[in-house]
Amino acid sequence: MTQDAAQTYVEQGFLTGIDLFSTSEIDHFRACFDELEAREGREKCQIGLQARHLDEEFIWQMATDSRILDAMQEVMGEDIMLLSTHFFCKYPDPEAKHFVAWHQDVTYWGLEPPEAHTAWVAVDASDVENGCMRVIPGSHKNGIATHGESDRAGNLLSINQEIPDELVDDSHAVDLVLAPGQMSIHDGQIFHASNPNTSNRRRCGLTLRYIAPHVAQVELNSLGNKYPTTLVRGEDRYGNFPEQHVPFASAAR
Repeated sequence: MTQDAAQTYVEQGFLTGIDLFSTSEIDHFRACFDELEAREGREKCQIGLQARHLDEEFIWQMATDSRILDAMQEVMGEDIMLLSTHFFCKYPDPEAKHFVAWHQDVTYWGLEPPEAHTAWVAVDASDVENGCMRVIPGSHKNGIATHGESDRAGNLLSINQEIPDELVDDSHAVDLVLAPGQMSIHDGQIFHASNPNTSNRRRCGLTLRYIAPHVAQVELNSLGNKYPTTLVRGEDRYGNFPEQHVPFASAAR
């Protein structure tokens, strides 16, 4: 991560096309996900695999990989806590029913201050045809926007949240096209969304949610839960979360 890249993140609210896992590494992780998918079923895998780093070692390995943590330190500081993990798996959708509405990550996470950063790791190729993530550069600078409920059926967000159309200028939207093993990073307040998967290919991505230790969870999240937050790099000088048992052998810190 260069100084220019870190400054771009401050100004634009995202970075993309970051090379992370080698072909052999991501092939291994994809095989692990395929096995999990076979056990859990497609419906669960679409949006239901949250915080599974606690019981699936390959997810913990991805979330605590030293290369990811090095990159996250460049954009958020030396001390890093893993808030949670979440797979988003879009299956071919010829009728274009399923989408992700424009939203900000931290709106319903119950965090104070509302600061978080997400690494989006492409398990499969993620492109325009199969519904890659889209962001509006610089939209993270304007604070938390009013969210309502989407009028359109098929929104994959947990409580059907959506930023109203009049607050979104999608003429400036950028498609975050990623090859398998690449990642993007985005600020928790940036406007982002994704279109339906109109291809004949799956689009699987793992989102890794990170916060700095000064952030606390003061309300339950949109699913009515507390996050299983774990220190993965640096020190926790605040004690805002109970100490979590590390589920598997930790990555180098």
